[in-house]
Amino acid sequence: MHLDQSSKSAFPDQFSSRHIGISASELSEMLQIIGCDSLETLLNETVPKAIRLKEPLNLPEAISEAEFLRELKKIAQKNKTFKSFIGMGYYGTILPTVIARNIFENPGWYTAYTPYQAEIAQGRLEALLNFQTMVADLTGMEIANASLLDEGTAAAEAMSMMHRARSPEAADRNAHTFFVSDKCFPQTIDVLRTRAKPLGIQLQIGDAQNLELNDRLYGILLQFPDADGSVADYSALIEEAHKQHILVAVAADLLSLALLTPPGEIGADVVFGSAQRFGVPRGFGGPHAAFFAARDAFKRHVPGRVIGVSIDRRGKKAYRMALQTREQHIRREKATSNICTAQTLLANMASMYAVYHGPEGLKAIARRIHKYTRILDIELTKLGFTQANRYYFDTLKIAIPSPEKERMSGIQKFALETGMNFRYIDSRHIGISFDELVLPEDIQQILRIFARSVGKESPRIDVNNHPQGDQAAIPKALQRRSEFMAHPVFHQYHTETKMLRYIKSLENRDLSLTISMIPLGSCTMKLNATTELIPVIWPEFSHLHPFIPRDQAEGYHQMFAELESMLCEITGLEAVSLQPNSGAQGEFTGMMVIRAYHEDRGQGHRNVALIPSSAHGTNPASAVMAGMEVVIVKCDDHGNIDLADLQAKAQQHANRLAALMVTYPSTHGVFEEDIKEICEIVHQNGGQVYMDGANMNAQVGLTKPGIIGADVCHLNLHKTFSIPHGGGGPGMGPICVAGHLAPYLPGHVFAPKKSEKALPAVSSTHWGSANILVISYGYIKMLGKEGVKKASEYAILNANYIKSRLEKYYPVLYTGKKGRVGHELIFDCRPFKQQGGIEVEDIAKRLMDYGFHAPTVSFPVIGTLMVEPTESESKDELDRFCDAMISIYEEIQEVLKGIADPLDNVLKNAPHTAEEALSDNWTHPYSREKAVYPLPYLREHKFWPAVARIDNAYGDRNLVCTCPPVEEYLADEEK
Repeated sequence: MHLDQSSKSAFPDQFSSRHIGISASELSEMLQIIGCDSLETLLNETVPKAIRLKEPLNLPEAISEAEFLRELKKIAQKNKTFKSFIGMGYYGTILPTVIARNIFENPGWYTAYTPYQAEIAQGRLEALLNFQTMVADLTGMEIANASLLDEGTAAAEAMSMMHRARSPEAADRNAHTFFVSDKCFPQTIDVLRTRAKPLGIQLQIGDAQNLELNDRLYGILLQFPDADGSVADYSALIEEAHKQHILVAVAADLLSLALLTPPGEIGADVVFGSAQRFGVPRGFGGPHAAFFAARDAFKRHVPGRVIGVSIDRRGKKAYRMALQTREQHIRREKATSNICTAQTLLANMASMYAVYHGPEGLKAIARRIHKYTRILDIELTKLGFTQANRYYFDTLKIAIPSPEKERMSGIQKFALETGMNFRYIDSRHIGISFDELVLPEDIQQILRIFARSVGKESPRIDVNNHPQGDQAAIPKALQRRSEFMAHPVFHQYHTETKMLRYIKSLENRDLSLTISMIPLGSCTMKLNATTELIPVIWPEFSHLHPFIPRDQAEGYHQMFAELESMLCEITGLEAVSLQPNSGAQGEFTGMMVIRAYHEDRGQGHRNVALIPSSAHGTNPASAVMAGMEVVIVKCDDHGNIDLADLQAKAQQHANRLAALMVTYPSTHGVFEEDIKEICEIVHQNGGQVYMDGANMNAQVGLTKPGIIGADVCHLNLHKTFSIPHGGGGPGMGPICVAGHLAPYLPGHVFAPKKSEKALPAVSSTHWGSANILVISYGYIKMLGKEGVKKASEYAILNANYIKSRLEKYYPVLYTGKKGRVGHELIFDCRPFKQQGGIEVEDIAKRLMDYGFHAPTVSFPVIGTLMVEPTESESKDELDRFCDAMISIYEEIQEVLKGIADPLDNVLKNAPHTAEEALSDNWTHPYSREKAVYPLPYLREHKFWPAVARIDNAYGDRNLVCTCPPVEEYLADEEK
């Protein structure tokens, strides 16, 4: 007997066979239907020969899932899980286990897609509405969005939104200066520097207490409490600013607002911050949900997504994304922001934390933190230390008595020996921030450390019975008097049984990858493997503060270095920044790097970005954010970039050409044959080539952006490299660059500079959402060099299989020269509207009755469906989807032939809810069975949409973006 020695793994069970859904026998069947004799033949007919790799990727061999976890555990143990009292926007928190198990670790929540198809996303939409309500109530504002990326970028969004929304008086006086308190978090100021420059905004950084208002100012940013922990009354400054038509934004600590007067009550126009301490692990910097709230007057300017309340076609209350005409998908270069995602999974965790604890629970947590901070202040003062903050919530600024240098080094040494991190503000001040995790013994230990530094005995104290512990260090004028979170949702689910059932009831309203494939073109809803996700919850990765000393995060840094090396090999580029924490942020960062390169060469006048008409809306929006002027390039009848138009516009703008933004394979799902020539035209005219990595999952192992001609490429790790979409976030968008652009990659105020030419930060932490980088690292390590290539090959196979099965029913809009598509394809549904009034939306909603999420609707071409099956789906699931699409085609034909009523038919009335199907009042001319069981498999496994088709126009006309009033809630209960 001969043993198979082909695998170098100690375990025969390989990850690629779990990740890729097609078996060898299914491959043969699929190729026969496609009309190819082999997979290699199909690839040769799909990917241009000129850009195909001639050598395999220089990546490690695949390792098994068990090996990966074993090896990663060794890496994780190089991280040190000290107790960190650094604060600065990142705090220890307790994630209730009922939320951890049933949301954070639950694929029913983390594999759902952005809620564009609202009828099958009612669960997370309700959770996000709870988030908005919580934020609006705590901040004292009128409207809140469904989260942003992090606190630093939320500050940048506030700065740019307020600039756009300046009063007529401020605009008339040409006010372009934004004042930023020097007591804002340093990382926030760093991000603001990056974002202000291309927008022509002047930053003025200084002492808010001594600010002299002037005509140049249009906006002010304050931190509450500030970076050093001080709580100040800004009401007089805000009142005076408003008299002079100056807007005011406040960066606030959300938990502190359970005790402090909310900024909205003292006149703030915008309030933002991080919801991290509402149960979301620090994770070495992310992902965390930022919050953003504003006055109602700014509702059409607010960046990101806003969840609103509407009704469905039967009059039932329903949730949806509101005011979408603000978004970059529609407004493109005129959009209010380039944000294409949120931090939905993290926002849902934070909202559930608030639901679980309720307002009284949040107050209790905040009071305990404040009490322990107050006790430490009192006892340190007794030891001879001076505490600088007269008023504070959770943070002390401690002055070290002379000799400062000796005592500072002693405190730092003793703290590290004890496993504690403090914030060392400057040569004589230490910051200590308490959080939900602080224990009485922590206070005792901190006192021992400080007492030892001055040669004194540490006092023994009874924290729970301290005589002065209940004395608030908050002035009465700033103590919160208003109620918050009064809605019943924050009062009903405080036992685990109730909470569990509430979470499950919401999950059951949403379609995720646990139900069926989600065939969204351009969005790549592939398998998010459990083994990739398990390490995210390990304390060695999840508990670390982002600003700890490097030697406490050696495991993270090893993983970063390996991941960067593998991404460089995959892209054929030379350097990486892992900092951008979304795809749109990656686009902005890439364009800023290009801008910095031109400026450094004395060509700062280069500001024209050529963008194909088919590009995703984030491309032009990101280019504008980077200070570029967008020039649109036409596409030809085959969906390719019009070479003649590109050549003409590149030459026309040769003196100012900065870059071309191009997606490859194209947004039309085709490997353009002329891509190398396209890149050469841009280079010949002095520009750089920015490649949008949205479709990188069709390139890996087959070609590389670097050999195609790209200078920059961003990577959507939540697409190609399997980070979960989380129902609308988190995402990650690191950029890879050619060697000549490497010096300009963003740095960070708390990281050593790799280059003097580096941009300031683009995100709040140097490594972006570091915690989830582990997922993509695992994806590449477990697939190995052959597996990542195979993933691309089977993505192309599956798309061409769907094409072959459905093209006689739905015309395929674009194909390559040999009739093949890339990893996605576009079905043209416009003839159905022309012939019988059937809209593409009718098909999308009818797919819900078949248990599927619709493909991407009307992008990049209005009236089409863009389908991407991914490599992870099995043949039987692909066939189930094709069968559903064929059945829908037959239903369309019934309408076109006059068999079905043109207005009252299964398509126009889709989706059908269980409530409607069981109603005694069934008035449709078709049967209930035809409505809800159009194919036999649905009798075995039926997903029921929670609501009927939603009236979007009603929701925008009657905008409600917080939980409905209690009276309406009670009325619903009575029904």
